[in-house]
Amino acid sequence: MSAYASPQTSPLSRPSTRILLSVMLAVLAVLVTALSSSAAAVTAASRSTAKPTVVLVHGAFADASSWNKVVARLQGAGYPVIAPANPLRDLAGDSAYLSSVVSTIDGPVILVGHSYGGAVISNAATGHPNVKALVFIAAFAPEEGESALDLTGKFPGSQLPTSLITRQYPLPGGGTGTDAYVDPAKFHAAFAADLPARDTKLMAATQRPAALAALGSPSGPPAWKTIPSWYLVAGADQAIPSAAQRFMAQRAGAHTSEVGEASHVVMISRPDATTALITAAARTTS
Repeated sequence: MSAYASPQTSPLSRPSTRILLSVMLAVLAVLVTALSSSAAAVTAASRSTAKPTVVLVHGAFADASSWNKVVARLQGAGYPVIAPANPLRDLAGDSAYLSSVVSTIDGPVILVGHSYGGAVISNAATGHPNVKALVFIAAFAPEEGESALDLTGKFPGSQLPTSLITRQYPLPGGGTGTDAYVDPAKFHAAFAADLPARDTKLMAATQRPAALAALGSPSGPPAWKTIPSWYLVAGADQAIPSAAQRFMAQRAGAHTSEVGEASHVVMISRPDATTALITAAARTTS
């Protein structure tokens, strides 16, 4: 017998074991690659099927709560919704503020504006390729250089010029600005004639004024010239004449619907029709 014992062979050094480990590592690598590809595919699919974010912009003499009925319906259909406060100070500043909101949203966006909010969305959408549609709800869709006041007087029928009262307010840099309100005594007839008087009395008391500077500000280049648009005409509107609405919708080449007996606040009195137009825009552009 030899004086030296032969060393034991390590299991890892056996050829058969090394081959098995190599096979297992190769299989593991394939599984990892497959799982990574599958996860990427699921992520891409979820992004492609995700609903766009709907951004609802109120107009003058209103606030974001005017969208409450529409928000509830959109959320029920699975849409992410934001209804920011429109400052109502000046068109350039209000549009810049809305633009900053849109900048924080990942994925496609549908911008919806009521009344003066229509001018805001058409200016704010510029430079945002993720804005896929503009939806005007009884709203201003100005051409470059036009103001809300210009368009209100373009066709007869608006009760607003004789229904406004004004109040002065201090400007941050000195001097004073002028806020416009709808006279509470005329609010129902001029703004929301198809709603119960008890509701419009509350709306008149809580209305947010718009600076005359905002209503008189000329629009910049309109985004409706490059972004698909939809328009809901309120056929009994006493604030923006329905003839003016039809004119703006046709000029913008908008997909147009009309609610014959609706007042200016059609999103409150006809939330189903309003929501239907918004979701049509979202489905068409997604």
